[in-house]
Amino acid sequence: MNIFERIIKGEVPSKKVLENEEFLAFHDINPKAPIHVLVIPKVCYKDFNEMPSDLLGRMSIFIIEVASILGIKDKGYRLITNVGIDGGQEIPHFHYHLLGGGKLRWDSLA
Repeated sequence: MNIFERIIKGEVPSKKVLENEEFLAFHDINPKAPIHVLVIPKVCYKDFNEMPSDLLGRMSIFIIEVASILGIKDKGYRLITNVGIDGGQEIPHFHYHLLGGGKLRWDSLA
């Protein structure tokens, strides 16, 4: 079981931003920007390549709601997902990094 699955089950604490039946958004413990939130599906898919398109559509709506709650929807934010070892993926559970809270530089990548 990966760390995200343990967070979903409540075995590992997290600072939640928003949660529904399908998704969870919580603050990253090692932020790369003033706002750095991880957005994950509650069902484990290894990476972007495995995500069903209908779930990605619903996740997009969820992310916009998270950005609104965080006050960055209109100011701007960055979404990043890493795929595979060469892409920098460390946890085999699809997730987006939602970064914002100020002018982001290209070296503030997750």
